[in-house]
Amino acid sequence: MTDELHVDVIHQTVRQRYAAVAQTTEPCRCGGGGATSCCGTPNTRDTSRQLGYTEDELAAVPDGANMGLGCGNPQAIAALQPGEVVVDLGCGGGFDCFLAARQVGTAGTVIGVDMTPEMITKARANAVSGHVTNVEFRLGEIEALPVADGSADVIISNCVINLSPDKPRVYREAYRVLKPGGRLAISDVVAIAEMPEDMRKDLALLSGCISGASTVASVEAMLSAAGFLHVITTVKANSREYIREWAPGRGIENYVASATIEAIK
Repeated sequence: MTDELHVDVIHQTVRQRYAAVAQTTEPCRCGGGGATSCCGTPNTRDTSRQLGYTEDELAAVPDGANMGLGCGNPQAIAALQPGEVVVDLGCGGGFDCFLAARQVGTAGTVIGVDMTPEMITKARANAVSGHVTNVEFRLGEIEALPVADGSADVIISNCVINLSPDKPRVYREAYRVLKPGGRLAISDVVAIAEMPEDMRKDLALLSGCISGASTVASVEAMLSAAGFLHVITTVKANSREYIREWAPGRGIENYVASATIEAIK
Protein backbone atom coordinates (compact mmCIF):
# COMPACT_ATOMS: atom_id res chain seq x y z
CA MET A 1 0.00 0.00 0.00
CA THR A 2 2.83 2.42 0.74
CA ASP A 3 4.08 2.22 -2.87
CA GLU A 4 0.63 2.89 -4.30
CA LEU A 5 -0.71 5.53 -1.94
CA HIS A 6 1.12 8.43 -0.41
CA VAL A 7 1.55 8.20 3.35
CA ASP A 8 -0.36 11.44 3.87
CA VAL A 9 -3.32 10.11 1.88
CA ILE A 10 -3.48 7.01 4.05
CA HIS A 11 -3.24 9.03 7.26
CA GLN A 12 -5.92 11.44 6.08
CA THR A 13 -8.27 8.61 5.09
CA VAL A 14 -7.86 6.89 8.46
CA ARG A 15 -8.15 10.17 10.36
CA GLN A 16 -11.38 11.11 8.58
CA ARG A 17 -12.91 7.69 9.20
CA TYR A 18 -12.18 7.65 12.91
CA ALA A 19 -13.14 11.28 13.38
CA ALA A 20 -16.56 10.25 12.11
CA VAL A 21 -16.59 7.28 14.48
CA ALA A 22 -15.69 9.48 17.46
CA GLN A 23 -18.53 11.88 16.70
CA THR A 24 -21.30 9.38 16.09
CA THR A 25 -23.54 7.61 18.56
CA GLU A 26 -24.20 4.81 16.09
CA PRO A 27 -22.52 1.42 16.58
CA CYS A 28 -19.54 0.76 14.33
CA ARG A 29 -18.04 -2.22 12.56
CA CYS A 30 -15.01 -3.03 10.48
CA GLY A 31 -14.76 -3.01 6.70
CA GLY A 32 -16.26 -0.69 4.10
CA GLY A 33 -19.77 -0.29 5.42
CA GLY A 34 -20.08 3.47 5.57
CA ALA A 35 -18.90 6.45 7.56
CA THR A 36 -19.13 4.72 10.92
CA SER A 37 -17.24 1.59 9.91
CA CYS A 38 -14.36 0.58 12.17
CA CYS A 39 -13.19 -2.54 13.96
CA GLY A 40 -16.12 -4.08 15.81
CA THR A 41 -19.70 -5.10 15.19
CA PRO A 42 -23.03 -3.36 15.85
CA ASN A 43 -23.47 -5.15 19.18
CA THR A 44 -20.40 -3.73 20.86
CA ARG A 45 -20.80 -5.48 24.21
CA ASP A 46 -21.27 -8.92 22.64
CA THR A 47 -18.29 -8.32 20.39
CA SER A 48 -16.13 -7.35 23.35
CA ARG A 49 -17.01 -10.61 25.06
CA GLN A 50 -15.98 -12.48 21.90
CA LEU A 51 -12.67 -10.65 21.97
CA GLY A 52 -11.94 -11.85 25.50
CA TYR A 53 -13.12 -9.04 27.76
CA THR A 54 -14.90 -9.99 30.97
CA GLU A 55 -18.15 -8.56 32.27
CA ASP A 56 -16.20 -6.96 35.09
CA GLU A 57 -13.93 -5.18 32.59
CA LEU A 58 -16.84 -4.03 30.46
CA ALA A 59 -18.59 -2.61 33.52
CA ALA A 60 -15.47 -0.85 34.79
CA VAL A 61 -14.87 1.64 31.96
CA PRO A 62 -16.58 5.02 31.58
CA ASP A 63 -19.68 5.15 29.39
CA GLY A 64 -18.72 5.72 25.77
CA ALA A 65 -15.17 4.37 26.09
CA ASN A 66 -15.95 0.95 24.61
CA MET A 67 -16.54 1.76 20.94
CA GLY A 68 -16.11 -1.76 19.57
CA LEU A 69 -12.85 -0.81 17.85
CA GLY A 70 -10.67 -3.79 18.70
CA CYS A 71 -9.81 -7.23 17.37
CA GLY A 72 -8.63 -8.74 20.66
CA ASN A 73 -7.78 -7.98 24.27
CA PRO A 74 -4.16 -6.89 24.76
CA GLN A 75 -4.73 -6.81 28.54
CA ALA A 76 -4.89 -10.59 28.48
CA ILE A 77 -1.24 -10.89 27.44
CA ALA A 78 0.23 -7.71 28.92
CA ALA A 79 0.61 -9.01 32.52
CA LEU A 80 0.44 -5.45 33.84
CA GLN A 81 1.76 -4.77 37.33
CA PRO A 82 1.07 -1.98 39.85
CA GLY A 83 3.24 1.07 39.28
CA GLU A 84 4.06 0.41 35.64
CA VAL A 85 4.00 2.97 32.82
CA VAL A 86 1.88 1.84 29.87
CA VAL A 87 1.60 3.40 26.41
CA ASP A 88 -1.39 2.56 24.20
CA LEU A 89 -0.78 3.03 20.47
CA GLY A 90 -3.99 4.28 18.86
CA CYS A 91 -6.02 4.65 22.03
CA GLY A 92 -9.33 5.72 20.47
CA GLY A 93 -11.85 6.58 23.16
CA GLY A 94 -9.57 5.16 25.86
CA PHE A 95 -11.15 1.73 26.47
CA ASP A 96 -7.92 -0.25 26.92
CA CYS A 97 -6.26 2.69 28.68
CA PHE A 98 -8.91 2.71 31.38
CA LEU A 99 -8.57 -1.04 31.90
CA ALA A 100 -4.78 -0.71 32.08
CA ALA A 101 -5.17 2.14 34.57
CA ARG A 102 -7.01 -0.20 36.93
CA GLN A 103 -4.18 -2.70 36.77
CA VAL A 104 -1.24 -0.33 37.26
CA GLY A 105 -3.03 1.56 40.03
CA THR A 106 -2.47 5.10 41.23
CA ALA A 107 1.30 4.54 41.37
CA GLY A 108 1.28 3.78 37.64
CA THR A 109 0.55 5.84 34.56
CA VAL A 110 -1.16 5.10 31.25
CA ILE A 111 -0.51 7.25 28.18
CA GLY A 112 -2.87 6.95 25.23
CA VAL A 113 -1.70 8.22 21.83
CA ASP A 114 -4.04 8.84 18.88
CA MET A 115 -3.70 10.93 15.71
CA THR A 116 -7.39 11.86 15.57
CA PRO A 117 -8.20 15.03 17.55
CA GLU A 118 -11.83 13.97 17.94
CA MET A 119 -10.73 10.69 19.57
CA ILE A 120 -8.41 12.49 21.97
CA THR A 121 -11.22 14.86 22.94
CA LYS A 122 -13.55 11.92 23.52
CA ALA A 123 -10.96 10.00 25.55
CA ARG A 124 -10.24 13.00 27.77
CA ALA A 125 -13.95 13.54 28.37
CA ASN A 126 -14.32 9.85 29.25
CA ALA A 127 -11.48 10.16 31.77
CA VAL A 128 -13.22 13.10 33.43
CA SER A 129 -16.62 11.40 33.53
CA GLY A 130 -15.06 8.21 34.88
CA HIS A 131 -12.90 10.05 37.46
CA VAL A 132 -9.79 8.27 36.15
CA THR A 133 -6.74 10.30 37.18
CA ASN A 134 -3.77 8.09 36.22
CA VAL A 135 -4.30 8.34 32.45
CA GLU A 136 -3.36 11.02 29.94
CA PHE A 137 -4.09 11.29 26.25
CA ARG A 138 -1.69 12.79 23.71
CA LEU A 139 -2.32 13.75 20.11
CA GLY A 140 0.28 12.20 17.82
CA GLU A 141 1.06 9.61 15.19
CA ILE A 142 2.27 6.16 16.19
CA GLU A 143 5.12 6.53 13.68
CA ALA A 144 6.42 9.47 15.79
CA LEU A 145 5.28 8.90 19.36
CA PRO A 146 5.10 11.94 21.68
CA VAL A 147 6.73 9.87 24.42
CA ALA A 148 10.25 10.08 25.88
CA ASP A 149 12.96 7.51 25.20
CA GLY A 150 13.07 4.55 27.59
CA SER A 151 10.09 5.70 29.64
CA ALA A 152 7.53 2.87 29.28
CA ASP A 153 7.35 -0.57 30.86
CA VAL A 154 4.70 -1.88 28.47
CA ILE A 155 3.29 -0.93 25.09
CA ILE A 156 -0.18 -2.14 24.17
CA SER A 157 -2.21 -1.66 20.99
CA ASN A 158 -5.50 -2.99 19.72
CA CYS A 159 -6.10 -3.32 15.97
CA VAL A 160 -4.24 -0.13 15.04
CA ILE A 161 -0.76 -0.89 13.69
CA ASN A 162 -2.30 -2.53 10.60
CA LEU A 163 -3.54 0.97 9.69
CA SER A 164 -0.04 2.43 9.51
CA PRO A 165 1.62 2.95 6.10
CA ASP A 166 5.06 2.65 7.78
CA LYS A 167 4.90 -0.28 10.18
CA PRO A 168 8.70 -0.71 10.56
CA ARG A 169 8.85 2.84 11.90
CA VAL A 170 6.03 2.11 14.37
CA TYR A 171 7.98 -0.84 15.78
CA ARG A 172 11.19 1.22 15.95
CA GLU A 173 9.29 3.88 17.88
CA ALA A 174 7.87 1.27 20.23
CA TYR A 175 11.39 -0.02 20.86
CA ARG A 176 12.66 3.52 21.49
CA VAL A 177 10.13 4.39 24.18
CA LEU A 178 10.36 1.09 26.05
CA LYS A 179 12.74 0.61 28.96
CA PRO A 180 15.25 -2.25 28.71
CA GLY A 181 13.26 -5.38 29.45
CA GLY A 182 10.05 -3.60 28.45
CA ARG A 183 7.21 -5.60 26.92
CA LEU A 184 5.14 -5.34 23.77
CA ALA A 185 1.57 -6.72 23.99
CA ILE A 186 -0.47 -6.20 20.84
CA SER A 187 -3.74 -7.44 19.36
CA ASP A 188 -3.84 -6.84 15.62
CA VAL A 189 -4.98 -8.19 12.27
CA VAL A 190 -2.52 -10.25 10.21
CA ALA A 191 -2.72 -11.51 6.64
CA ILE A 192 -3.14 -15.26 6.29
CA ALA A 193 -3.42 -15.39 2.47
CA GLU A 194 -2.59 -13.21 -0.52
CA MET A 195 -5.33 -10.61 -0.83
CA PRO A 196 -6.85 -9.82 -4.25
CA GLU A 197 -5.61 -6.56 -5.76
CA ASP A 198 -9.01 -4.89 -5.63
CA MET A 199 -9.15 -5.48 -1.87
CA ARG A 200 -5.59 -4.27 -1.31
CA LYS A 201 -6.37 -0.99 -3.08
CA ASP A 202 -9.70 -0.45 -1.33
CA LEU A 203 -9.29 2.52 1.02
CA ALA A 204 -12.44 1.58 2.91
CA LEU A 205 -10.95 -1.82 3.68
CA LEU A 206 -7.67 -0.17 4.64
CA SER A 207 -9.27 2.16 7.17
CA GLY A 208 -11.46 -0.77 8.22
CA CYS A 209 -8.46 -2.74 9.57
CA ILE A 210 -8.33 -5.22 6.69
CA SER A 211 -6.25 -4.46 3.62
CA GLY A 212 -3.29 -3.04 5.54
CA ALA A 213 -2.59 -6.30 7.38
CA SER A 214 0.92 -7.79 7.18
CA THR A 215 1.80 -11.48 7.23
CA VAL A 216 3.03 -13.09 10.43
CA ALA A 217 6.48 -13.54 8.88
CA SER A 218 6.59 -9.86 7.95
CA VAL A 219 5.49 -8.72 11.41
CA GLU A 220 8.11 -10.88 13.09
CA ALA A 221 10.83 -9.67 10.69
CA MET A 222 9.93 -6.03 11.37
CA LEU A 223 10.03 -6.57 15.13
CA SER A 224 13.37 -8.34 14.96
CA ALA A 225 14.80 -5.59 12.75
CA ALA A 226 13.67 -3.02 15.33
CA GLY A 227 15.65 -4.89 17.99
CA PHE A 228 12.95 -6.90 19.76
CA LEU A 229 13.64 -10.37 21.17
CA HIS A 230 11.43 -13.34 22.06
CA VAL A 231 8.84 -12.43 19.42
CA ILE A 232 5.71 -14.58 19.63
CA THR A 233 2.77 -14.24 17.24
CA THR A 234 -0.34 -16.32 17.85
CA VAL A 235 -3.05 -16.37 15.18
CA LYS A 236 -6.57 -16.80 16.56
CA ALA A 237 -8.40 -19.26 14.31
CA ASN A 238 -11.73 -18.50 16.00
CA SER A 239 -11.56 -14.87 14.81
CA ARG A 240 -13.12 -15.87 11.46
CA GLU A 241 -16.57 -15.68 13.04
CA TYR A 242 -16.45 -11.97 13.84
CA ILE A 243 -14.08 -10.87 11.08
CA ARG A 244 -16.52 -11.99 8.36
CA GLU A 245 -19.02 -9.48 9.81
CA TRP A 246 -16.64 -6.58 9.20
CA ALA A 247 -17.38 -6.71 5.45
CA PRO A 248 -20.23 -9.20 4.95
CA GLY A 249 -20.16 -11.15 1.72
CA ARG A 250 -16.63 -10.17 0.69
CA GLY A 251 -14.88 -13.22 2.13
CA ILE A 252 -12.33 -11.22 4.09
CA GLU A 253 -12.15 -13.97 6.72
CA ASN A 254 -10.21 -15.99 4.14
CA TYR A 255 -7.44 -13.38 4.00
CA VAL A 256 -7.03 -11.89 7.50
CA ALA A 257 -7.22 -13.07 11.08
CA SER A 258 -6.80 -11.61 14.54
CA ALA A 259 -3.54 -12.34 16.33
CA THR A 260 -1.66 -11.56 19.52
CA ILE A 261 1.90 -10.26 19.15
CA GLU A 262 4.38 -10.30 22.06
CA ALA A 263 7.99 -9.22 22.26
CA ILE A 264 10.64 -7.98 24.70
CA LYS A 265 13.16 -5.14 24.46
